[in-house]
Amino acid sequence: MPLPLNPAFAATFSPPVPEARRWLSEIPLPPDLPLMNLSQAAPVDPPPAALRQAMAKALEDDPGIHLYGPVLGHPALRERLAARTQALYGGSCNANQIALTSGCNQAFCAAVATLAASGDQVIVPTPWYFNHAMWLSMSGIEAVPLPTDSSLLPDIETCAALITKRTKAIALVTPNNPGGVEYPAALLSAFADLASRHGIALIVDETYRDFHTQDGPPHTLFANPDWDQHFIHLYSFSKAYRLTGHRVGAIAAAPARLAEIEKFLDTVTICVSGPGQMAALWGLENLQDWLAQERREILRRREAVTTGIRSLRGWDLLGCGAYFAYVRHPFDAASPDVAKRLLAEAGVLMLPGTMFRPETDRRGDQELRIAFANADLPQIATLTDRLRALS
Repeated sequence: MPLPLNPAFAATFSPPVPEARRWLSEIPLPPDLPLMNLSQAAPVDPPPAALRQAMAKALEDDPGIHLYGPVLGHPALRERLAARTQALYGGSCNANQIALTSGCNQAFCAAVATLAASGDQVIVPTPWYFNHAMWLSMSGIEAVPLPTDSSLLPDIETCAALITKRTKAIALVTPNNPGGVEYPAALLSAFADLASRHGIALIVDETYRDFHTQDGPPHTLFANPDWDQHFIHLYSFSKAYRLTGHRVGAIAAAPARLAEIEKFLDTVTICVSGPGQMAALWGLENLQDWLAQERREILRRREAVTTGIRSLRGWDLLGCGAYFAYVRHPFDAASPDVAKRLLAEAGVLMLPGTMFRPETDRRGDQELRIAFANADLPQIATLTDRLRALS
């Protein structure tokens, strides 16, 4: 007799990125075309040399880096991130409103775990970030799809109509994964007002904020002196300083909320990686110029992808920004089949839109996500040529 399985897990779809990776062993690649893996946006390069050297020194010289640390994170990093948040957004943010997590995915899981229980609802715009949908599903929480418009932006009135007594939060990602779009400051303020009126949380995941096209604050949510009553902010150091393997994320929220989140973190991981927190702190203190240069390069790549996709007959660019472009393909086939054809005939691996929408939403059949952040300008030109050859 098989062991029991939590029915919520049984009902949750498999992780999309590992599924796409399996295609690499199942589908023969074109022998004359090097693989272009545009399925995942995690940086493939290591952290900058100066940061690696600082980490190596700390590993050797600081015995405390190898020990358990405070559950909510090291005070120095909480202080520095609070100061950075306040400097970037204005308003007020203090260290006691900051907690560190093992990556931004854990930040989302921890926040939701304190907000909602099985049978509750969280509203999520579609196309959605699949790991958010997976956590809600595994927790027995209903992910309520919020359709977006032709620019992949969610509508306030549509969202308001979806709120019920079971709704506990609205979860937004900006710059968006998978769509790449940046939510305007006024739209975010409107969502914050909506959440406040209904007594629910607005969760805003800004994992990719360091690659925003706009100079200055992306929004003014922290300017509200009572921001932490309904607003929960999520951030990641993974993309900013190439620390994906070290798993350092953050939550900004009310101290009382963080006290509840501490229960989750202490039970799941006890504390965030010591070397990872050290690296994040060093990055905040020393890598702002380097990060600005990284941003400029990402913006150049964004412009190249935008120009390239718009030059292709039949392809529609729905959104492009930070690490992602989201497109509508021209083929008379569902996007999983198109993605496999692109791999087999063009040597390009990208994810089908069906991975970012509920099964009942067939718009995903015509959509693909292009994770372009690891492709340089010549590679983006090559991508455009390969797509044009198949169109």
